[in-house]
Amino acid sequence: MLSQRSITVKVPGKLMVAGEFAVLEPHHQLVVTAVNRFVYATIDANSDNQLTLENFGINQVSWSYQYNALEIRSNDERIRFVAAALQTVLDYLYESNIKPESFSLSIKSELDDATGVKYGLGSSAAVVTAVVSAVLNKYLPAPPPEQLVFKLAAIAHVKTQGNGSGADIAASAYGGLLQYASFQAEWLIAQYKQASSVQSLVNKEWTYFSIKRLQLPSTIRMCIGWTGKPASTAKLVNRILQLKKTDKASYERFLHSSETAVNMFLNGIIENNIPLFMEGIHKNRLALAAVGDAAQVAIETNQLKKLSELAAQHGGAGKLSGAGGGDCGIAFVASSQASNALMHAWEQFGIRPLALKPYPKGAQII
Repeated sequence: MLSQRSITVKVPGKLMVAGEFAVLEPHHQLVVTAVNRFVYATIDANSDNQLTLENFGINQVSWSYQYNALEIRSNDERIRFVAAALQTVLDYLYESNIKPESFSLSIKSELDDATGVKYGLGSSAAVVTAVVSAVLNKYLPAPPPEQLVFKLAAIAHVKTQGNGSGADIAASAYGGLLQYASFQAEWLIAQYKQASSVQSLVNKEWTYFSIKRLQLPSTIRMCIGWTGKPASTAKLVNRILQLKKTDKASYERFLHSSETAVNMFLNGIIENNIPLFMEGIHKNRLALAAVGDAAQVAIETNQLKKLSELAAQHGGAGKLSGAGGGDCGIAFVASSQASNALMHAWEQFGIRPLALKPYPKGAQII
């Protein structure tokens, strides 16, 4: 094919910064950042089609793609996101009259720790993005645009998971700090079912989707703390969406509160107004805690609450990151000195600081 050499791509994980849950509604903004932990995908020409997922001990599984159908010779449930990504990107290539010869694909993730503990850095989204990016980089005549990687990965991920905002995929595909509005999962699923081809869906304008790069004020330091408890994003999302049916007034109040908070945060960035920036984070924390209470689900756990309170005591602001219920919290303070003091204070309460930093690049060849 077009490239005989082995290619390895690295794809960053993500952390949500502000606007969680509200992003599931049209035109609501979320801020997400790529972080410096990665998924790696290596693709190489091979006599047979083979798939390896190093973290799961899944080695050299055979697969085939014929008549627009992917078949992987394994019943392991953990392959399903990779399978969806392969199916989607191969559909796109075949529709573009590019027919790859046999290749091996090996995936390795460092988003979780060595014991397999999940931090909530978006592993399935990063894996899907890595698969799409690796195959496109090997077989397209030119490097794929970020939006192409994003759209194909979003189709594969939503097709598999059935919900989600796609913000984690945006962070993995584009990198950096992003202001993001979701394509809306229901819209994308409906469009996928109606589309004559993957290519036509990729080329179509995605009505609700928007993305814009942001830059944190230079004095701000981001701190990440892990609460010691993994959480299921899909389950928590479903619980909050249920509130939309059972208590619409509370849900609408949350959307308004979240929008106000995220706008404060964004204006704080634009105006380099640190107090406004911090107030936006604080207000978003309160909005998320309130919607959790209304839905009778512990979005802000005791550890996440303590993480945020300690951030405030050190002159900053903190909140949960992502769906809550565990995983990571995120905090911002105005100096390196405050950052070091905050992380020390977290450790006294059993909150583990993670050496995570914003990462400026998305999927890339290494």
